[in-house]
Amino acid sequence: MLILLFYIGNVMYTIKCDKVREIAPVVTLKEIPHTPDFFAGYFNYRGIIVPVIDLCRLIQGYPCQMRLSTRIILVDYKEKDGSSRILGLMAERVTETVRKNKDAFIMPGIRSEGAPYLGGIVMEQKKMIQYIDLDKLPACVNFLPEKGIEP
Repeated sequence: MLILLFYIGNVMYTIKCDKVREIAPVVTLKEIPHTPDFFAGYFNYRGIIVPVIDLCRLIQGYPCQMRLSTRIILVDYKEKDGSSRILGLMAERVTETVRKNKDAFIMPGIRSEGAPYLGGIVMEQKKMIQYIDLDKLPACVNFLPEKGIEP
């Protein structure tokens, strides 16, 4: 499977590329008051309003550094009713993809109740890379807009 590598602080993470729609440069985001700290804001992606989660803030408690390689990873996720939505994930040093067998991911044996979206670990050039499960992530961030909400 093809995976995308990126950093959150000094730690390398990965997601499967099958749900990645596009990797976009960081743009000006519309901030919304009274949302969780990890919610970076919304932006207009080809006529669609997309919420963006700052993965650095979500996982490590501080915002992503604005580097030339900081990006918004646009991913597709499924609503409870099965409809598809787009979510933006801001991360640092989004630079490469690699191929790994599904069997290469090893569960560390410890589960975090606060971060059930963290999956197995894979090795790449002597570095441990934590997998983020995009099927579990949206359910963990309960501020995402519901489908069909009218202004």
